[in-house]
Amino acid sequence: MLGRILRVTSAGLLLFGALTTAAAANDFAPQITKLMNEQIKPWLSDPAVVDAVKAQNAKTSGLSDADIDKLDKQWRAEAKAGGGPLVNEVMGNALSAFLKGKKDGSGGVYSEIFVMDAKGLNVGASDVTSDYMQGDEGKWQKTYPVGPDAMFIDDVEFDESSKTFQSQVSGTVVDPATGQPIGAITVGINVEKL
Repeated sequence: MLGRILRVTSAGLLLFGALTTAAAANDFAPQITKLMNEQIKPWLSDPAVVDAVKAQNAKTSGLSDADIDKLDKQWRAEAKAGGGPLVNEVMGNALSAFLKGKKDGSGGVYSEIFVMDAKGLNVGASDVTSDYMQGDEGKWQKTYPVGPDAMFIDDVEFDESSKTFQSQVSGTVVDPATGQPIGAITVGINVEKL
C-alpha cells in the first residue's frame, strides 16, 4: 500500500513539475491567444458588455482616488461577508448574468470572467472577485491604457480554490461606434482544459 502511495505521489509530483515548468514559460500562450481571438473578442462588442461599461464609466468618471479606495474597502468587506449592497449590485446586474452564462457554457475552460471600467473598477463578474479595484494590476494596466488591440496573458498559477492550473487573459473593451477603449475584460483559463 505504501509503495502505491509513493508511486502515485511521484507521478503527481512529475505532473506538477511539468505544469510548473510550463507555467513559468506559459507554453499555453498560443492556445490562450487563439481562444481570446476566436471566442472571447466577439463578446466584447456585444451590447450587454458595451452598454454596461459605458453606463458605469458615466457613473464613475468623477470618482477620486479616495472614493475608489473607500469602494474597494467596502467591496472587500462585503466579499468576505458573503455579500452586501455593492457586491450585490454588481453580481446581480445583466452583465454579470451574461458573463456567468459564458463561463457556464465553456465546459470548465473559463474559471472566472470579469469586466472593468475606465478606472479599473468591476462592472460585472461571473464570480465575486477579492477586490473591486483592478486598476492597479497588470490585467487593467496592460490593456485599457495601452489601446484597442491590447492583450495581456499572465503567468500560469495553481489556483488553490479550484485545484487547477490557470492563466488569465485580459483585453481591452472598445466602443464599436468610436473605436475607443472604454474598459477591459479578464478571463481565467483552466489550462488543463486546453
